[in-house]
Formats: sequence, C-alpha cells, structure tokens
Amino acid sequence: MQDYSATLSRVEDYFDRSATKVWERLTSDAPVSRIRQTVREGRDRMRAIMLSRLPADLRGCRVLDAGCGTGLMTAELAARGADVVAVDISPQLIAIAEARLTEDLRPRVTFAAGDMTSPALGRFDFVMAMDSLIYYRTADIAAALGKLADRTAGHITFTVAPRTPFLMTFFTIGKAFPRADRSPTMIPQDWRAIARHTGGDLGRVERVSRGFYISECLEYRA
Repeated sequence: MQDYSATLSRVEDYFDRSATKVWERLTSDAPVSRIRQTVREGRDRMRAIMLSRLPADLRGCRVLDAGCGTGLMTAELAARGADVVAVDISPQLIAIAEARLTEDLRPRVTFAAGDMTSPALGRFDFVMAMDSLIYYRTADIAAALGKLADRTAGHITFTVAPRTPFLMTFFTIGKAFPRADRSPTMIPQDWRAIARHTGGDLGRVERVSRGFYISECLEYRA
C-alpha cells in the first residue's frame, strides 16, 4: 500500500503526463463522450453542493481551493469575493486554470503548484477539496485533514469515493492491473472510518451519483 508521498507523486505524474488534455476538455464546454458527459454533470452538481456550504458573500475570507485542477471552483470562489489560494499538484492543470481565469478575478487568486497540505500556503477561513483526496488511504486522508484543520478557522468541505458496490468492483478490478499501466486508483471510503481516524467533527453532506461519477461530500471541523 502506497503512503501519502508516493500517491502524491503518482497523481502528479498521471495528471501532468497522461490526463492533462482529457481534463482540459472535460472541464470545458467541448463535446465529450456520453460516459464523460455524466462525469461532467456529476462534477458540476458536486461543485454546486460544496459551494452551497459557504456564505454567498466571501469578501474578507481567505479560501483554499485544494486540488483546484483547471480552476472551475477557483473562479466561483473569487466571484463571491474570496481571496483564493488555488493549489494543485499538477503544474499543467495550474497553467490551464490561470489561462481560463478572467481578468477581473485575477487580483483575488494566487496559484501554486504543490502539496495542498503545505504550511507555506498559510491560514484560511475555509478549505474546499473536491475529488482531490480520492486516491488516498483512510489514514492519509485523516492526516491531511488534520494538517489543514490546524490552519483553518472554519470548516473543510471535501469529497471521497464512497464504498458502493459499483466502486468497490472497479477498485478490485483495478488492483489486477500493473501500476505502470493505469491511472491512480480511487480508494472507496467509509466516512465513519475517516471520522474515527480524525477524532474531530465530521459529517455527511450529500452524495452525487451520475453515471460514472459517484462522490460523497463530507465536512470536517477540528
């Protein structure tokens, strides 16, 4: 079983070398396959759910978009008036996010390529981590939440892949392939196990299931 740093390296390699174009297209208005369209719709719904957990007016708030990808969440946070730190392990995705951000929002956003748990990123009022913890073990997720919570005044809203029969089947099948031949493996999680590991206040918000996109929104406060 890989530890946090090994998984982080694998995720960086995947998104920078294999999946950049796929994610650039998926997070745009360009036509995609029927399967990827369900993923796009599911992600749009999840992003809306996560944003609904924050005040409509974020002026004066510093928000971390942890695993910002191509910047869809970043732009919406900045449009609400937040000062956003948008971090992603993939420099290529950061470059796409920067290019897409409209000029009026640029003064509100600081982009950074690297580990979303880095203390160098500073302190925050809120943290949003959409689908950026889905490749990690329960203990690693809990440790990441602890590091972020130490520097967060409010709550951390994040997602995991839930332990559904469908996802557990894909997880089991995925383990049969050599690591060099496949993308990082999503690890389905039982939210109660994460709660036991964190020892903090963790609650369920909502699950989204749209075709091939299945994700559960959780909220954590130390």
